[in-house]
Amino acid sequence: MKNEIQELYLSNKAKIEQEVKQLELAINKNSFYRLAVILLGGAALFYSFQLENLLLVLILLFALIFLFAFLVNRQSKLEKRSDYQKALLAVNVNEIEIENKGINIYDNGAHLEDNKHPYSADLDIVGAHSLFELLNRSTTKSSIAVLGSWLLQDAKRSEILMRQEAASEMAKDMNWCQDFQAKLLSNLNQKLDVKSFLATYFQSDDFAFGNSFMRLYVKIAPFFFLSTVILAVFIPAIAFLPVIVGLVHILWPMVNGGKISFFSSRIDKVGNLLDSYAASMELVENRTWTATRNKELQERLKIVGSSDSVSQAFKKLGKLINNLDARNNMMVGTILNLIFLWDFKQVLAIVDWKAKYQADILESFDTLAEVEALVSLGTWERNHPDWATPVILEALDTPLQAVDLLHPLIPTAKAIANTYTNEDHEIALVTGSNMAGKSTFLRTLGINAVLAYAGAVVPASSFEIPIFHLISYMRIKDNLNESTSTFKAELDRMKFILETVAQRPDSFFLIDEMLRGTNSVDKYLGSRAIIKKLISEKGRGMVATHDLQLSTLADEYPKLVKNYHFDIQVIDGEMLFDYKLKIGECKIFNASMLLKGIGVDVEQGRN
Repeated sequence: MKNEIQELYLSNKAKIEQEVKQLELAINKNSFYRLAVILLGGAALFYSFQLENLLLVLILLFALIFLFAFLVNRQSKLEKRSDYQKALLAVNVNEIEIENKGINIYDNGAHLEDNKHPYSADLDIVGAHSLFELLNRSTTKSSIAVLGSWLLQDAKRSEILMRQEAASEMAKDMNWCQDFQAKLLSNLNQKLDVKSFLATYFQSDDFAFGNSFMRLYVKIAPFFFLSTVILAVFIPAIAFLPVIVGLVHILWPMVNGGKISFFSSRIDKVGNLLDSYAASMELVENRTWTATRNKELQERLKIVGSSDSVSQAFKKLGKLINNLDARNNMMVGTILNLIFLWDFKQVLAIVDWKAKYQADILESFDTLAEVEALVSLGTWERNHPDWATPVILEALDTPLQAVDLLHPLIPTAKAIANTYTNEDHEIALVTGSNMAGKSTFLRTLGINAVLAYAGAVVPASSFEIPIFHLISYMRIKDNLNESTSTFKAELDRMKFILETVAQRPDSFFLIDEMLRGTNSVDKYLGSRAIIKKLISEKGRGMVATHDLQLSTLADEYPKLVKNYHFDIQVIDGEMLFDYKLKIGECKIFNASMLLKGIGVDVEQGRN
């Protein structure tokens, strides 16, 4: 089934590439028509001036203006269609690249890295080559934060189940999801946080613009100007009147140019982004949802006491901002001000928009962020149709059950499935040979638990897990900036583990080779004491170690500790790894063979 999904992406890619080519051809033709209107229209106007026929001049002028405006508008629509198709192409190409090369155009969450987080750094949750890098399909800063919180923070069972249902509904509708993604792709790598920007902007003094006279005159300005033009045609003696009115219409905005420029320079930078928000919100509003969470999010996009939806409000603001941008074209801006007092008209409309919609608009960013994060989960599920939806268990003491569990960051062709349950013990003590798979298995269980709590599918035949508070002790390093040695860093981390287990009965720890920064005797005695401390605190979790002597703890605590191991097969002097979890302590170790492989003979060390 996974291959079928990839074939669908490839088919989409081919179709969209053909559509983009056709649009590019249409855009080039339209550009030629615009140039022709400018050159031929200019020549026609020059000829009409020679005839000294004012009526003919005016007819030609307005005809050229409207024809040019039509072509500009057509160009804009063609370019928008082209941009959308290119975005849709990028969405499909990205899915192909992720599958083939593990490269994702979306943010990898590196800014969310925190070495003091309970498990993030140890389980490769965020940053380069992480779970977030493969999972994320969010472009907006708010949505990246939401998806990050789902992977890095505890969640209630009810919330997880709603995410599962919502993401599953989206997974079944690839066209809708890709349409949604394409409309928001312009936000990709966008440094500006639109929500924060608008929140600050709405509080600006810029909105104290205009007065009652300006508002009244702006409404009648085009009728007044056109009336003077018509009068001038029939009464040549007052031909100067439209000239005076036109000059007023042009000079008045210029006098207020500082205020208008300050106004537009701050708001026009988000005009196109708002269009993308409006289009994506409209998709959410117009779809018929069945999942509870999706219906709730759709309901949140309604504006109380108004027939308008949030997407309509965004469209209005985006249109007003883009209209105001017309002033940046000197010729177009002059003509629009000449007839409509365009700058004033748009600024006043934006002021009115703010008064009507401000209260509802900011909340919609949070709603959209969650939808975008759910699209990430839905895409993840669609791309892995054979993976399992985790069963989130209600009772903390219900056994964890993982059947054929794989690591999601290891290619399926290379990953080895393992089955595990803690139904007859609280702590799994995993011993084994070097490079046999102990650490990877701990990370496999941990990262799949993170996926399950986020609401995503996991690579397993089945996965049942209570809601644990995950904590880990794996990649412990020294820190020169903090003058912290490896052993001190280990002590600090272990202190955190012990305190968390003591304070939170729902903790589940993953400990890999503790106290490696000290001598072998203290390492063994310290490790033994720590495990006993965890047992006394009724802790749950896994401990991976090379200290085979620690396996005797299973004899001391037969109902609480159980031995597991990863071993090797040695055939004709060659080590073979099967990376399979087995019950019992390890009997075969391979350090001496690995050292011999780099030219170090352990036997010489005995002499």
